[in-house]
Amino acid sequence: MITPLEFYNERTRTFRAKHKAVKSQLARISVFRLLVFLAVSGALYAYHNTAAEVAVIVIPGLLLFLFLVNRSTRLKYTKRKYAHLIRINETETEVLRGNTETLDPGNDLKDHHHAYSHDIDLFGPGSFFQYSNRTVTAMGRQHYAGELASNSIDDIPLRQEAIAELSALPEWRQDFMANAAMIKSETPEKDILKWVTGFSPTLPKSVKWLPAVWTLLSVILTTLTLTQTITTQTFVLWFIAGLVISGIFLGRISKLSLFISKTQDTFRQYQKLLEAIEDQEFSSALLQSYKEYAFKNGATASLKLKKLARLIDALDQRNNLLVAIIINPLGLADLFNALRIEKWLTEHREEVSHWFTTIAFFDAAITKANFHFNHPEYHFPEITAEGAVIQAEALGHPLIPEEKLVRNPVTIDTHNFMVITGANMAGKSTFLRTVALFIVMGNCGLPVCASRARYRPIKLITSMRTADSLNEEASYFYAELKRLRFIVDELKDTEYFIILDEILKGTNSKDKAAGSRKFVERLANSGSTGIIATHDLSLCEIAEEIKSVKNYFFDAYIENSELRFDYKIRPGICTNMNASFLLDKMGIV
Repeated sequence: MITPLEFYNERTRTFRAKHKAVKSQLARISVFRLLVFLAVSGALYAYHNTAAEVAVIVIPGLLLFLFLVNRSTRLKYTKRKYAHLIRINETETEVLRGNTETLDPGNDLKDHHHAYSHDIDLFGPGSFFQYSNRTVTAMGRQHYAGELASNSIDDIPLRQEAIAELSALPEWRQDFMANAAMIKSETPEKDILKWVTGFSPTLPKSVKWLPAVWTLLSVILTTLTLTQTITTQTFVLWFIAGLVISGIFLGRISKLSLFISKTQDTFRQYQKLLEAIEDQEFSSALLQSYKEYAFKNGATASLKLKKLARLIDALDQRNNLLVAIIINPLGLADLFNALRIEKWLTEHREEVSHWFTTIAFFDAAITKANFHFNHPEYHFPEITAEGAVIQAEALGHPLIPEEKLVRNPVTIDTHNFMVITGANMAGKSTFLRTVALFIVMGNCGLPVCASRARYRPIKLITSMRTADSLNEEASYFYAELKRLRFIVDELKDTEYFIILDEILKGTNSKDKAAGSRKFVERLANSGSTGIIATHDLSLCEIAEEIKSVKNYFFDAYIENSELRFDYKIRPGICTNMNASFLLDKMGIV
């Protein structure tokens, strides 16, 4: 079976060859266009005595030239698409080799007050978001980030099914991503959606008949003028009247044109994305349900957006000198095209939000499927309604390279609390983040870094990294107390998996030990499930009094005068600490 790295390398070679071929085609067409222009110019120079001679030369030459321009435009689009496909595959190759520096870290998504995202480095440099995110649209990015941070435990089997199906469609996924990457809109998607859904027509409905009637009368008057049935002066007055009418609506039409023209690229590419969704058959229930958003009121969403793109193109012709000077006064083209756009927006503004939601969902789902495709050795946890919260074999952290990764078997029963001790750098904090990411990934429907797993879905809440705030005049200790208060309040209404790392660090040792013990006892007696990592061995005594509390440790040992860790979790209490050894080893004491 081909590996992901082999797949990406092969795709990169293929699209580089196609990109090169398209460049060659474009070069040949450019030369051919020049030759056509020179041939037509030369022929006109030699044969221009009669209208028939000019027509025979110009009409075929112009048609051929326009064909070549159109062909060139299509090839330029294809060239851009191949360039994006090359970049997509090169990016995946780099990520599989351990390089994620060029990826979006999601710094703007950080939230120090979130239930867990700040503590487990869900966003930011080196984060799981940076490693896994491949969304292309702004709304898709927000959708994926929202899923990671949502703490939702709903519909997990449906999400798993959707991810598995999309994972098996790598070519379709990459085509979707390449099309989405070609959106170069000047206006953010959320602003477009807000404008469309809140749109109100500014042109009066009473004039909707005017462009058609005015055009018909203009054709009649033009014919009468050419046949000298009426005077030229009459035609000029009619022409001026057309300019006046156009001027009456100029401000409103210009305002509409200014905004809608900035959305044109977005709508054109969204049409391609919706067309891709419509054309692909899906079997999973979640993908089918989102796909149904694209089918409303008879015509498909892609056809409706294609129509809007044509309407925008037509309105943009107002910048053409021929349209502005001749066609607009005689046919009220601006008014005609603006009225059609306003009608489209009025009819479809409610559907647009569904289309944008559909695309955002698929963008995020493709990102998750891409992660699954890149990690065929990962497994979807079996979702259960009872039993242990987590039961995993060979559980590891997804961001640690495989050659350095140490996996552990993990079983955490419902309403049990683990107290983990161990030396500095022995692996306690990494283990806490491993379990936390297992829960986050499991809740999102993602496969987890384990050879096998069962999972009873549960929400996550943590206190692992607390920051004081000078702006709020909050000390480190007070900030930590606020965090623990937040946890206690959340537990009143919802079941959570709690992860704590060395709590009450901002007070003295004796006070810290007493306070930590009381807090853990309260959590254990409330039937909570979770883990606490600590250097305070006195917390381990709770296990003697409360059966639901279990002690585990990470060990350290000295070998050849060097401190060693095996990063294996074991039942019991740690007795080997390393602070004194390190102080001595580094010559500090």
